[in-house]
Amino acid sequence: MGFLDFLTSTKKPAAGVAPASPEKVKQALLAVNRPTAPFRIVDGKADGADLVAEWKVVDAQWYGIFEKSGFKKTFRILMKLDPAKHEVRALDKELEVEWTAGVPKLSMKASGFRGQKQEISFGAGYGFTEEAGPGQVYKYRFNTNELKKPLQDAATSNGWSYKGVQSL
Repeated sequence: MGFLDFLTSTKKPAAGVAPASPEKVKQALLAVNRPTAPFRIVDGKADGADLVAEWKVVDAQWYGIFEKSGFKKTFRILMKLDPAKHEVRALDKELEVEWTAGVPKLSMKASGFRGQKQEISFGAGYGFTEEAGPGQVYKYRFNTNELKKPLQDAATSNGWSYKGVQSL
């Protein structure tokens, strides 16, 4: 792995791993989904991509946690499969999060961010617990690598590269 690969979040498969079909790679990327994760991978046609990975900011089960964490921005990973090069081309996009009466509204930043992003947010909230005493009410940690690493592993284990790009 070269220095630029680190900066672009590019990961290559191990030597000797035969490239799988595009459909198998797409299914492997979708298999990263799990109900307990704070992210989801969905169809990306509406965004001009094959798949989109995103934090579950607008999911009713999760948005309370995101709001309490003070999230002001989030990001999505748009992925396009390139069968000729056996690459999953990945573009990070940052979005503003505006909270209205505890409900999130997503919008693009005026300055717009495209490229590759590495970010970690964490914290905890303290107050009165259900046991009527002081204590930790919630704790959170959001790390972009929690989202990127499983996607990179899904691509590389199927003989494809995961390549961070500036545009799809």
